[in-house]
Order: sequence, then structure tokens, then C-alpha cells
Amino acid sequence: MIETERLILRRWRDDDRPAFHAICADPQVMDWLGGVLPPHEADARLARVEETFDRLGYGRFCLERRSDGRVLGWCGVMPAHESQPVAGTPEIGWRLIPETWGQGYATEAAAAVLADAFGRLGMAEVWAYTSPHNVRSQAVMQRLGLARRPDLDFENPSAPTDDPFRPAWVWLATP
Repeated sequence: MIETERLILRRWRDDDRPAFHAICADPQVMDWLGGVLPPHEADARLARVEETFDRLGYGRFCLERRSDGRVLGWCGVMPAHESQPVAGTPEIGWRLIPETWGQGYATEAAAAVLADAFGRLGMAEVWAYTSPHNVRSQAVMQRLGLARRPDLDFENPSAPTDDPFRPAWVWLATP
């Protein structure tokens, strides 16, 4: 568990599943992430997160707002999925409910996650990547001080060749 001024970053509980499903079913949230997920696919993602926590000691934390206990989304480091050309690299990611956008929660959570990755976990680098069109995530990456690395950009092989989200721009965080 990690605590910040406004957030508790913790492992997922069974009673968080409805909130997780709702986030994965929100077209605004999932617009940059391949589209909405039905509950069974969301459950598979959550199982991968939990398996990664069990195996490696890190993963995508549930973001709980301290003031009221509401689940706002998630943030954490995971090994990049095996379907990606950068499979296995430690990759930071976040998803938050739209009503929280622009309030600094993603930056607050990601800064705490990076501190944990470089401190407790001893990672030498953490990758972040997003579509060239996802300017909101790029702004978070800039606020966190990540370095844009065009030499590491890649294409998402699971996206159709004409998909505007196929290109992935890479950003790198180091201690």
C-alpha cells in the first residue's frame, strides 16, 4: 500500500470489482485503450494484475480517494504485455474515471508509483507509452519529468494498420 495526500494506492479487493467493471466499460476511459471491455475481459485483466502482484510484488494499484473511499481508477507498474514489441519492460499506466480528470490525481498517483518502483523495487527505468493522440497522458508524463524517447517508439501489432492508435510513443523514467 502507498499513501499520498489525497489517495490510497492498494491492492484490489473483491468488493472493488463493480467499480473496475464500470471503468473498463466507460467509452471515455477506454477510448485510448482499445475500447470497452465486457465484464469477463475486465476480470481477466484484473486476474493478470493480481497474479503480477503475487509473483513480482508490484502491479496496478486500486486508487481510493482518502476523503470518501471512492475507487477513482488505478495506477501502477506492470511488465508490458506479451503482445507488445516491448514485452516485459516495466511500464507505468493509469486509468481514472472522467470526473477526476484535470484534478492532478493521475500525476499524484504516478509520482508515488515511480518513487516505489525506484525505491522499494530498485528498478533502473520505467517505460510509459501512449498514442500520439493521447495528449492528456502525455501531459502527465511531462509533469512527471519523463523523457520522450522517439528512438524507442513502436507500433501496436494488435491494432489494425489504419488504426490511429497503432503508433505508440515512448517516454522513459529513471531514478
